[in-house]
Amino acid sequence: MPASYSCLMSRWSDLAGKASGEDYAARFADLARSGKNVHGEAGFCAALVPTGARVLDAGCGTGRVMIRLAELGYECVGVDLDASMLAVARKQAPGLPWFQLDLAEFEPALVGVAEGFDLVVAAGNIFPLLAPGTEAAVTERLSAALRPGGLLVAGFGLDEAHLPVPPGLTLSDYDDFCAGAGLTLVDRFATWDADPYDDGGYAVSVHRR
Repeated sequence: MPASYSCLMSRWSDLAGKASGEDYAARFADLARSGKNVHGEAGFCAALVPTGARVLDAGCGTGRVMIRLAELGYECVGVDLDASMLAVARKQAPGLPWFQLDLAEFEPALVGVAEGFDLVVAAGNIFPLLAPGTEAAVTERLSAALRPGGLLVAGFGLDEAHLPVPPGLTLSDYDDFCAGAGLTLVDRFATWDADPYDDGGYAVSVHRR
């Protein structure tokens, strides 16, 4: 699920007017009613850090991933710039901390966190939808939000079949941004079910600070 950053995600801005947060929430509600597992991202993250760990959902959208992680016992914070998405998240889980912030300017102190996060998750197509030229800055901000040893987990499409916009970001590019931000690749998968990566059109990457 792509989330949105109106001042740095220019490609998302072009898409955002076509659907509201309620539309996205309804789509996943339909999938859940049909028997589909809509919590793959949360399950993936839960396998990486122990219950009670502090998690930042970077580009939380309507809160689907974060709400599930909170249910599993994680201390979560959600950040997005799309007011429509956040309105749905706040309606569904008013007791959780949701913040309307720009990832390119994110600092843990802005959300009342002093010690940093154990894991940052950017589910959906956050990075491919960033405005070209901002990817390194966002990666640096997310890396800086991690405690030493913390993990950055990002899943995104790499081809037209897995993206709502023309492909631009490559895995090589992303790894370079991560390396520049002090992150080391730990593992890479083809799905949120942890299927081995096979050079396909979608990748879930795990980097460690």
